[in-house]
Amino acid sequence: MPRVQANAFVEWFEANSTAFVSGLINIVIIVVVALVLRAIVGRVVDQLARRMVNSRERIDKAKTRAASRVVKQSEESRGERQRQRAGTIASVLKSVASFVIFGIAFVTILGQFGINIGPIIASAGVLGLAIGFGAQSLVQDFLSGMFMMVEDQYGVGDVIDVGDAVGTVEAVTLRITKIRDLNGGLWHVRNGEIMRVCNMNQDWANAVVELPLDYTVNLDQAKAVIQRSIDEFADNPEFAPKIIERPNISGVVGIGNGAVTVRVMVTTQPGDQWAMGRELRGHLKGSLDAAGVRVAYPLLPAAGPGAAQSG
Repeated sequence: MPRVQANAFVEWFEANSTAFVSGLINIVIIVVVALVLRAIVGRVVDQLARRMVNSRERIDKAKTRAASRVVKQSEESRGERQRQRAGTIASVLKSVASFVIFGIAFVTILGQFGINIGPIIASAGVLGLAIGFGAQSLVQDFLSGMFMMVEDQYGVGDVIDVGDAVGTVEAVTLRITKIRDLNGGLWHVRNGEIMRVCNMNQDWANAVVELPLDYTVNLDQAKAVIQRSIDEFADNPEFAPKIIERPNISGVVGIGNGAVTVRVMVTTQPGDQWAMGRELRGHLKGSLDAAGVRVAYPLLPAAGPGAAQSG
């Protein structure tokens, strides 16, 4: 009996050896082609990521040369941010490419075993369609996150305003953005819900200081005092590295309530506008006091007819 089974196996192998070897060779070829294709796609994605970083650096340098001011922000930190962003995008693209390539290879290998892959493909299509309808918000979050990274709308460490949440970005993923507000609260904002972004830490920033001077002050003399003060501030070695453009007097921006409001602006490194604004206000306060320039006080409302009688 065992000899009969052995002969049957030998006969089956002889009859199907050609198909077996051919199928095995096809499977090896499919695996090799998938691996080679995955490696090629990975190289292409890495090349595109490097080109994206290099082109961005060339654009930034061209903007710096063309600008009338010299932007003194750290080129190393900006380059590192570009490399991190490109690395994240490249990682996501390579993961998607791997999933697609190896998925197709797996289905093709099943076909080599004689399995009908038609129902599998149809089921996968229906399942993908169902997932697409059921997870629309998730897909929207991922697509929005991808575009945010590609367009470099913001990054970790930037101070942004996305509507309800205003604060410092602590983490950026393809699905959510984590923002730490001024009170220490951590906001988890879905990328698909971010309709507009105000980035306060990109390229440069302005510190705006408004001085409400007394209405009786000689405006020309007051401007001369303010100009000397802001020149001293700009020449201070402590503040000069953070200043891109020297402070300037924009002019009178308001008259009312017993005050003439003069605006002073200084262009600073991104993120330094708030600290520079505080320092500049303190410096101007000291200069105005030393020169005897009066700052306006709010006018009190006039007392009613019965105020004196009640007193």
